[in-house]
Amino acid sequence: MAEFSVIEEAKKVLKIEARSILDLVDRIDEDFSKAVDVLYGCKGRVVLMGMGKSGLVGRKIASTFASTGTPAFFLHPAEGLNGDFGMLAKEDVVIAISNSGETREILEVLPLIKRYGNRLISLTGNLKSTLAKAGDVCLNIHVKEEACPLGLAPTASTTATLAVGDALAITLMMKKGFKEEDFALLHPGGALGKRLLLTVKDLMHVGEAFPKVSEKTLMKEVIFEITSKRLGVTAVCNEEGHLSG
Repeated sequence: MAEFSVIEEAKKVLKIEARSILDLVDRIDEDFSKAVDVLYGCKGRVVLMGMGKSGLVGRKIASTFASTGTPAFFLHPAEGLNGDFGMLAKEDVVIAISNSGETREILEVLPLIKRYGNRLISLTGNLKSTLAKAGDVCLNIHVKEEACPLGLAPTASTTATLAVGDALAITLMMKKGFKEEDFALLHPGGALGKRLLLTVKDLMHVGEAFPKVSEKTLMKEVIFEITSKRLGVTAVCNEEGHLSG
């Protein structure tokens, strides 16, 4: 048996997954454009579905849509079959993910999606599959090989799926004219949100929250004012209430 090299094996994995993404470039065609048009015309939300690893990828894609201006969420197919389909509205667009295109739970929800009248975008590596034929649009996420040497663990296929999801979300974002300021509104807790949205008014302390003492206040009371208001400083005002220092 050949000697195992951690470094070489890691490089092999990255090369396989990189090729799986590069192979997708030539598949960006009218079907992809149609999928973006379907998403652009969506009056409701984008609903991602998938089982197992495809479900985890679907959650990330839904998060990317939501953070770039397109309301989206993940709906677990099995949970949907047990009551959660009440989350689905007729105006929603469904993106169903299954590399084989024959995942049982996904196939079981297809009649419900059709009954609701939702548009369906299929992401599958098998263009002859049931899921591929059921979609209003089908995007091919087929990969030549998995990075897993056994060919069993979803690796390159999930990477390719995630990349297609990113491509859909970012293309849709640009088509909608989503700007940096819009991104900041959806990320008020992040550094970008603070940089773009916060004003002096948002940060300043007023009224009782503002540390203030008079010129005649004893030092022990000054220290209490500074520590209790947690700003590390206090304003010192004269008898007229004007700032002295």
